[in-house]
Amino acid sequence: MSQSGIQARRSAVYLLDQVLGEGRLLSELIGGGALEKLQPEDRARAQRLATDTLRGLERADRILQKHLQKYPPLTVRNTLRLATIELCAGGAAHGVVNAAVEIVGRSKNTASMKGLVNAVLRKVVVTGPETWPILRTPRLPKWLRGPLVAAYGPETVAAIEVAHYAGAPLDLTAKGDKGALHRSLGGTFLPTGTVRLDNAGQVSELPGFKKGSWWVQDAAAAIPVQVLNPQAGEKILDLCAAPGGKTMQIAASGAEVTAVDDSASRMTRLQQNLKRTKLKAECIVGDVMAQSGQWDAILLDAPCSATGTIRRHPDLPHAKDGSEFGALIEMQAVMLDHALSLLKPGGRLVFCTCSLLPDEGECQVEDALGRHKGLTTDQEALAIPGIDPAWITEEGGLRLRPDYWADQGGMDGFYIAVLRKA
Repeated sequence: MSQSGIQARRSAVYLLDQVLGEGRLLSELIGGGALEKLQPEDRARAQRLATDTLRGLERADRILQKHLQKYPPLTVRNTLRLATIELCAGGAAHGVVNAAVEIVGRSKNTASMKGLVNAVLRKVVVTGPETWPILRTPRLPKWLRGPLVAAYGPETVAAIEVAHYAGAPLDLTAKGDKGALHRSLGGTFLPTGTVRLDNAGQVSELPGFKKGSWWVQDAAAAIPVQVLNPQAGEKILDLCAAPGGKTMQIAASGAEVTAVDDSASRMTRLQQNLKRTKLKAECIVGDVMAQSGQWDAILLDAPCSATGTIRRHPDLPHAKDGSEFGALIEMQAVMLDHALSLLKPGGRLVFCTCSLLPDEGECQVEDALGRHKGLTTDQEALAIPGIDPAWITEEGGLRLRPDYWADQGGMDGFYIAVLRKA
């Protein structure tokens, strides 16, 4: 087994230990440099192994429980899970098993379990690959599945779980001509204008990346700016803007955009994206609640549970338990009220969250309509190419779900509403 393969797997096990043992998110870990000592190919492999294991965790545990009398320590268990995922995906038995044994053997705390790991995985080699495809699609944890079933019903949630398990392709937003981007890179041209690629490889090596001709942005995440419909010369405020996909969309329209985010590191990333794409925006590191002035249009992509992004971030349901969501919901209402106070009469505000929870979408807008006299939802603004009228909700917002466009790779879960101030 090459040292390279061992390092990638060890790093993947470390990521799993942090997510499942410490409740940390992969984005936080990777952004903090957890994989920075690895070569680029090993960095990508470690991340892929970790995310694949998190997606298939329920299936891996069902296979392993037949061969374990009791659960070993977390690091050993995660090593077994990762190896099971690899074996059931067709990985070479000799290399996968030996790597797992070596990883466990490198720590004095787990070295005594080398024999257990070897014995269990030898059994998985025999039974795992044929058992894997007949197991049910991994389910969301009860703390999240329950509210979603109450909101959408069990059949819809099952379809959402299928979309989560399938993962997400690479979606690109064009700086200019969408058709030209599609002709250049191929892939699928989605109804809303996003170009979707399967098995894209290294993003930075794709044609047009260095020239700034496009940026990575899930198809659903591109829709809020499309319904905002920014116009050249308008003064638009983009709140909670980083990492900047929506900021770049607004800037590309010719509008004068001011982007605000309270994270200096995320704002640095936004500025890097603007530089690469040769787009301009005023960037402010600061609190949304400290902003002032009057604006033609505002985009508020409010902090939320991010439960709509699980197909791309399978760590989220394992790292969180929903306990912090109440505070987020309260914060969203306060931010929305303040943002409305910054809107010119007759102006428009797009409120959006990448959440599947109605409390962070439909309910927020229903409550805002009750609090603000003369505030209305603009359903006509939602009538853009690719939007099914059935996705428009009772209060006049737009509900997007991962199971939509299932035959084309799905989309993130989002809630979007266009609010008009009288």
